[in-house]
Amino acid sequence: MYRGKAENDIGIRTDILNNISKKIGIEMMIRSMSPKVIVADEIGNISDIDAINYALCSGVKGIFTAHGDNLEKLKLNPIFNKMFELNLFEKIIFLDKKEKGKICKIYEYENL
Repeated sequence: MYRGKAENDIGIRTDILNNISKKIGIEMMIRSMSPKVIVADEIGNISDIDAINYALCSGVKGIFTAHGDNLEKLKLNPIFNKMFELNLFEKIIFLDKKEKGKICKIYEYENL
C-alpha cells in the first residue's frame, strides 16, 4: 500500500489491510472473512507470532516474511524460536540478497 492504494494488482478476491496491527488484522479477517490464505510481511514481535498461531489453528494457511540471514540465526532469535517450538513452519525459504526473487535455500519442515 502507498497512500491508501494497492501498488500491485493481486486479484479481485484479495483484501488488503493497512494501518492496523497484524494481530488485530489477522484475527479480524479470520472472524469476518473466512480466508483460505493470509499473507503478512515483516513478522517481528510476539503478538505477530500469536496471530499466526491463531490463524493456523483456525485452519488458515499463511505466507509470512521476515528478515534473517540463515536458519541458525533465526533459531537464535527468541521471536522466531517460539515459532519453531510451536511447529508453525511447513517451509522456510531464503531469498538471494543480490538477485531479486532468486531462491537460495528451501528448508522443509522435516529438516528444521
